[in-house]
This record gives sequence, structure tokens and C-alpha cells, in this order.
Amino acid sequence: MSTQDLVPSPVGPVDVEQAEAALVERYPRLVRIAYLVLPPSLGRNRRVLTAHALVQRSLPRRRVTGPAVPGPRPAEDAVDPGYAYVRGEVLRQALVAGLPLRRLALPRRAQLPPLLPHVWGLRLFPRVGGADELALDQRLSRLSGPGRAAYVLRGLERQGDAEVLRVLAAAGVADPGAALAEADALDDREDGTAGAATEGPDDGGDRSGGPAGDGAGSGDGPAGTGGGEPGSGSGAGRAAGRRSGVALLESDEFDPCALQARPTDLLRRRQHARAGVVAVAALLVCGALLGLPGDGWGRNGAGAPSYARNPAAEAALDPARLKRVDPAVWPGSTRQDFSVWPARGALVGDRALLRRALAVWARPGASVRSSATPGTPVGPPMGPPQLLFAGVVDGARVVLLHDGLRAVRYAEPVAGTAGAALDFARTDGADGVGSAALVLSRAAGNVRYLTAPWVAETSARNLLAPGEEARPLGRDAGGVTEPMTSPASARDCTRWNTLQVRDGSGLRLLADLGELAPARLLWGPPEAPADATGPEARAAWARTACQLTAVRAHGVRSVNAWRFARQPLPEGAGLGTWLCTRAETWRGTGSRVLAQFLVPSPAVPAVLAARSEGSPACGVRDPRVLAGVLWQAPAGGWYVLAAGSPDFAALETSGGVKGRSDGPLLAVKAAAGARADLGGTLRDGTRARALR
Repeated sequence: MSTQDLVPSPVGPVDVEQAEAALVERYPRLVRIAYLVLPPSLGRNRRVLTAHALVQRSLPRRRVTGPAVPGPRPAEDAVDPGYAYVRGEVLRQALVAGLPLRRLALPRRAQLPPLLPHVWGLRLFPRVGGADELALDQRLSRLSGPGRAAYVLRGLERQGDAEVLRVLAAAGVADPGAALAEADALDDREDGTAGAATEGPDDGGDRSGGPAGDGAGSGDGPAGTGGGEPGSGSGAGRAAGRRSGVALLESDEFDPCALQARPTDLLRRRQHARAGVVAVAALLVCGALLGLPGDGWGRNGAGAPSYARNPAAEAALDPARLKRVDPAVWPGSTRQDFSVWPARGALVGDRALLRRALAVWARPGASVRSSATPGTPVGPPMGPPQLLFAGVVDGARVVLLHDGLRAVRYAEPVAGTAGAALDFARTDGADGVGSAALVLSRAAGNVRYLTAPWVAETSARNLLAPGEEARPLGRDAGGVTEPMTSPASARDCTRWNTLQVRDGSGLRLLADLGELAPARLLWGPPEAPADATGPEARAAWARTACQLTAVRAHGVRSVNAWRFARQPLPEGAGLGTWLCTRAETWRGTGSRVLAQFLVPSPAVPAVLAARSEGSPACGVRDPRVLAGVLWQAPAGGWYVLAAGSPDFAALETSGGVKGRSDGPLLAVKAAAGARADLGGTLRDGTRARALR
């Protein structure tokens, strides 16, 4: 008979309820079938769990209708339709589970370890049998999956060969006949003992069976009976072998429902537990990293992770606790500084933006571009800071904060999350003029300011054009000025715009030196300087403004230019002017002093004669200065010119050029390129050296 002539067993229509009833009623037998058909190479623990999983997954999803086979069925092969269907599903899955995995093919569900049932920390296996069960298990392991299925169907299920062939064909076996032949071969091996017991008497029968002396009779009957047909002894032995195999198949050795439990490898389990803890920790770290700002702002924006938690630090980072000054406070206040600035801007109510600004201030991340003026601490605020401004300016969300010591500017782009910036500037001790404006934005070479509420008027004045009128600079209702060209990042000195403001007591001139707080420009002696807004001051600053690049980004609070001497020039070349420019810093140290010489021509910029850092010269503490320069007259002669403040009684030069004069002025003829040492004597007799 070929496999093409086989048809499935006539199970008839099968309901889910009918199949479930058969599965529950005969669950131990179905699991035993699956256990026996599964390859022993899986190991007993996995075979047990897989056998239970295959049976539990064998219920149909809906009503199944099976084809009917004409003709009577053998009574010994008759089975319940529900049981027949479930058994077929169990066999099909068990045969699939025994197939080898292919490298490029996706594994089928039955080939994977079962998800359920699952046991942690224990190994389960059936009870150990005797030597016969062990021998049978070894012989079954040498069979193919279909061969084991045929053996189990015929031995455990007591199916006839025709029904075995049908069931195997329905389970997807390509060659059921070959599988049945494997089962026959296993039966032949098993009849070695059972067959010998059947054929045991000799071929003459029971030679002593008749009465003594009745030799003829004893040679007929028994001998004819004992001779029989050839092969009858072998058939009886195979039947006995099958009966022996059935008994073994039903033993506890092959019962996956009667189990023993033992622990798994405890040392390996401990190693796996440690590896699992490390893996979970790594996963949490990766999750935290993925939660940082990428395609969107996180809770803290570009701020780094928290490094400390205490009530004061948490309060300082809470946007709800920011100090907000009412606009009606400053007119009645006894002081005018940043402490009475009202909170302005369209985003003062954006708590998410304010939270990000505070978080970045406290913990700027690696992607934040941060800057600070020299001597300005960059740590978190001591407590809740004051909110000055929050709004959108030049395509960025900008937040200005103040904590009594520093002004802090936070900026982030409106589109995207890259490019957050944080700027610090020291502003302690600021008065009404020092707190008149803060830089709000720099973009495309322009600058915008946020002005104080007491500033009544703003304009832009070019220092290099003292004869020009200041250009009005508009502001919005929140005090934000229109953009104007900034000299802070200019490569040349063709224009030097300053912010001119008018408050309740007069005009002020403020210069952008690349910091949050603009520097106040002054004119006059150190003990009584005035704002550089008059004609004489503007004329002097027009020739010295380009020297302000020497104090850019230095934490400068104010710059005062002082004309400390006028000197008649040799050969009737006119009257020269000596200026001392001193830049004071917010931190009090690091002041810079520049001594400059101006020839009579107003179109010629000032010549830098000397410079010093940290010197008290030209300041309130030491309002004295001495400087010299090598000058060429229009007629071609060279001279060493020197001038001191009015406190000098005499000047002298030494080295390459020697000369002396009584008074604060000196002019000595010299050669081109000559070098000289300059000194002087004060009216009290104290010796002083010139700036270098």
C-alpha cells in the first residue's frame, strides 16, 4: 500500500468542547505519547515540559470537520473523535519539535523551548525505571521521530498497522511505511528473549509425552503438532515482544505526570543571577541615557543629572519659588538696582522653560555653551533667584535671572534642542547706572538690550563720529530695544556704537564689551569723573574708542578717560594731549590702565604709549601717572616725549637717551629707534617709574 492510498481516520466533526473533554480525560496518556515521540536528545527536563506544552496547545480554535472514509472500520481501531483529533495534533507537533533547526529558516513554535509551563530553579523528570526501561529508551533514541511515533501508536495505543499508517500520514509523515518498518525492526530486536521462550521445545515435540513403550504413537501426534508451519515460532515471539514493549511503555519511566524534582546547578544559577543584575543595571543606565534630550527637551532640558538633593537646592530650582517683583515697586524704592527690576517678557509664566533654565544653571550639561566674566562664580544659586525676563528674542527663548551677585542669561533655540547657552556676569554693588541695561541677545552682529524701568529714552551713538547726533533706538513695552550693530565681535574699528540712555538725572553712555552688563564710559579726573556725553568727552573718546578692544570680555564695570597733561610739541608742531584710560572691573581686581598720546590732528587715532594691569595708577587710590613715547616731528626729527600728572616735580630719562626737566613735561631729542628709561620725582620727593 502506498501513502497516496491512505486517508485520514474518519474522526467526523469535532467541537472545541469535545476535544477539551478528551484532552482533560486522557491528559496523562497524551502527555506520555508526546514524551515518547520527542527526541531524547532534548533531555528529560525539557522533554517533560515540552510534552505538557504540546498537549496544552492541541485544542482546535473552532469546530473541525474531518472527512469520512467509506466502508466499515475495524473495531479495535475505533477511537473517540475528540481524542483522535487531539492525539493527531500532539503527534504532529512532537514530530516538528524533533526536526533539526536550519540556519536560514525561522524556527517553528514547537522547536522552541516552551514558554508555559515553566519551572524556575528545579529540574523535573520521571521516576527512574529498571534495566529493561533503560534499554528500551536507548533503542527508541536510535529511531527517527516517525519511527518512535509508529512504535508508540502500535504498542501504547494498540493500533493496527493500517490505522498507524493513516495517523502518521495525517500527522504529516512523508513515508509512513518506512516509519512502520523501523517499529517492526525494534520489535524484532525485542523478541530475542520473548521469541526464545516461545520456540523453546525441540522439533520432535514432547518425546516423553506418551506412555512408555508407545514409540510409534509418540512420533506422530506431537511431532506433527510441533513441526507446524515455518515462521510460526517467530510470529509468536514478535507478539510476545510487543506485549513486553507495551508493559514497558506504560511504566513510570515514561510517565511525565509522575515526576521527581531536583535543584538546578546552584553555582551556575548564582553566576546567572549576578549576570542578570548587571544586565538590568546596564539596561537602566541605557534607559536613562536615552531619556536625555535628543529630539525634544526633557524635564531639565540640557541640564546634567542631579548630584545632590537637599531642601535649599530643591527650592532654588523650583520655578514656582522664583522672585517676581511687581512693576509698581521701583518708583517708591529707596534704591535703584536689579533688585527692583520687574519680571517682563511673554514667557514669564512658562514653568517648563523656567525649570530648564534653573536646571541648566545648577548643572550645565556637556552640550551647553557656557561663558562667565573673569572672577564670576558659576555655581548654582544659593536660593531662589529673581526673574528679570523670559521671552522669545531673535529666534531663541531667553531667560534672564539675578541672584544678588550675578546676572545669568539662559538661551535655547525655539526650533530644535541643540545650542543651549548659559552666560554669567558679576553685578554685585550695581547702582542705578550700572543696572540700567543688560544684554538680551546677540545675533548676526547685532545686540539687543533689556533696559531698566527707570530708563526713559534710549539711542545709539557712534563713538567714532562725535559730531553726529545720536540715533533714536526704539523699545517695546517690555523695555527690549531694537537691534543695533555691536562692536563686541567686529574685526575692524570703523564704527563703535554705544547705548545712550536717559534716566531721571541725565544721559549715560554704555559700551558693549562682549559681556552681559555693558560698561559705563566716563570722562574726567579719577576723583570726580562724569559720563562721557559732553562735546569734549566725545571728541576724546572718538580718538581712543578703538583701544577698548584691550579690555573686551574682562569683566569691566566702567572705563574712565582722563586728560592728565597737555604738552607743547617741539619744532612748533602744536599741542599734544596725554590721556590715561582706566578700566575698573566688577570684581575689584584686574584693572587695566592705558596711557595714550594724541597728536594735534583730530583725525589721527591715539597712540598707545604704555599699558599696565593691576596698577593703581589713574585711580582713586593713586591718581598719578607717568608715560613717555618716541615721537617724530612733521619736519622729520625724533624726540622722546614724556608727561606726568600734576603731582610730578621733575622728570628724567636714562639709558639710550639722557635728559632732565623740572616739572611734569619732558622733550628730549633722540635718534630713530632709541630706547630710554623714564622716571620722575613727586613733589613730596618720592621716586616713581613710568608705566610700561
